[in-house]
Amino acid sequence: MNGVADLRRVHLVGVGGAGMSGLARLLIDRGVVVSGSDMRDSGRLQTLRAQGATVFIGHDAEHLAADIDAVVDTPIIPDDNPEIVAARERGIPVLSRAEALAMVMADHRVIGVGGTHGKTTTTSMITVALQHCGVDPSFAIGSEVNDLGSNAHTGMGDFFVVEADESDGAFLHMAPAAVVVTNVEPDHLDHWGDFAALEDAFDRFVDLVTPQGGFAVVCLDQGGSVAVAERARARGTTVVTYGTDPAADFRTEILGSEKAGYRFDVIHRGVRLGDIVLQVPGRHNALNATAALATCVGLGFSSGDVRAGLSAFTGTRRRFEFRGEVAGVRVYDDYAHHPTELEATLTAAREFVGDGRLVVAFQAHHYYRTAMFSREFGEALGIADDVVVLEVFAPGEEPIPGASGQAMAANVPLPVEHVVFEPSWSRVAGHLADRARPGDLVMTLGAGDISLLGPEVLALLRERLEDR
Repeated sequence: MNGVADLRRVHLVGVGGAGMSGLARLLIDRGVVVSGSDMRDSGRLQTLRAQGATVFIGHDAEHLAADIDAVVDTPIIPDDNPEIVAARERGIPVLSRAEALAMVMADHRVIGVGGTHGKTTTTSMITVALQHCGVDPSFAIGSEVNDLGSNAHTGMGDFFVVEADESDGAFLHMAPAAVVVTNVEPDHLDHWGDFAALEDAFDRFVDLVTPQGGFAVVCLDQGGSVAVAERARARGTTVVTYGTDPAADFRTEILGSEKAGYRFDVIHRGVRLGDIVLQVPGRHNALNATAALATCVGLGFSSGDVRAGLSAFTGTRRRFEFRGEVAGVRVYDDYAHHPTELEATLTAAREFVGDGRLVVAFQAHHYYRTAMFSREFGEALGIADDVVVLEVFAPGEEPIPGASGQAMAANVPLPVEHVVFEPSWSRVAGHLADRARPGDLVMTLGAGDISLLGPEVLALLRERLEDR
């Protein structure tokens, strides 16, 4: 198969996931007949049905149409999935999501955004900024973007902005005109084996940029990405750097905070480009915005138009996402699932909460990550005032001794009365509601199903606070 033109009918296993649902949208836009399956219904599946996809709940070999051209799966789908098994028995090509997405992107100028943290937000910022510059880019992002109303779109322009996922090597299946590397830290070592292999993968990601006019935008504020930039330059790649480091080509200068976000300027080789005021909190988002600015300017767009787009950006789902407010208690949800992400999110929340307290619940994702970073997770959670730690979210995985929510809770440097390990899902929302009072900020954090808790927390807060 050479391109989307070879795909008339495609079936996606796990079609309700963030990446797979976006791919399904893109295939439908290109005239492909799409079917898919997932274990539970969701808003994403309802949207796909409205766009013409045939969606099944549950997995069964009977879901594969007789004239199917390809089946698409992801690493989270087990090899014994009945639809995958049936496809192989029938000689139907089984493509990875990355391979299918590469076919969709083949006729575009691709901008790939990679890094251990910040990929989703930076990809979203670049997309929104390009729209403010008057172009209509295609995009595939790992979360729904507030300003865009979707996680994927087929635009009329030449550009395709894609969140480049390193977790399984998917980011190596593209031919980008530009790439972004936000940071490089140990993660997903269940796939890569060790950090050296992951570093090598990021080197190969940067090397994918087209020789004629291609460039890499790399952060100078983090050791892993600095090393990537140095090695890339030594190989002859055009590298544009950004960050608060004085040596950065696009230097971020924080001027202060306003409302929910930061005011900052960007100095490009001695020239001030002008203030940007973000609507999303956190110093890390000022860096993400600088990466977006550097990328768009490198593509030839006006810094003024880009800055206007960044100032209008309102965030993405599950990235400091506001879920509601009851009696002066604000409830937010965030995808943070690595210690660095957790520290950045809680630091932003600490600044955002003002005189109130920070009450959080955290659910670790995967036993291997918990085993690697239990102490670091505990230290990051210590930024909060009250902490509820859930058991690890790792469906289908074999437990690792010591990699538990209870061990992590013991590493939180707060008085014992302010930390609780709660293995029972049904009791977590109650803990949060009991500890919160007017002026506080409540956060649910993690990559698992903890995001479902927000409405329950709000309902309990109404019961316990509104009548006081």
